[in-house]
Amino acid sequence: MKLTLVTGLTGLLLLGTIVELLRRRQLREKYGMLWLAVLIIVIPLSLFPRLLDNVAELLGVASGVSLVLFLGIVFLLLVCVHLSWEVSALEEETRTLAEDFALLRAEINADRAARDELVSTDG
Repeated sequence: MKLTLVTGLTGLLLLGTIVELLRRRQLREKYGMLWLAVLIIVIPLSLFPRLLDNVAELLGVASGVSLVLFLGIVFLLLVCVHLSWEVSALEEETRTLAEDFALLRAEINADRAARDELVSTDG
């Protein structure tokens, strides 16, 4: 009973935290919706642990704990793959922006040199 209460309260606390982060726009909606979906599943299962055992039995898993562990590992692997994909896209965007910036800086320096040359020839 004590673990059920702690798990349920932790889920509700995380739910409140995710909603607040979304409200303050400190968490993007796509990630917020992902965590809200997880919490919508976790909170009822934490408050009614027998439900988890019934789901595990329905899926042919030995126990609810094994099911939670397996699903947790799969979920974390999927999050890691997704974040790796996001980082790769951001690295490519950063490289492109750095190249564009270098080209603009070279263009500005060329314009300055041409302007300085005009000023020195006029004076």
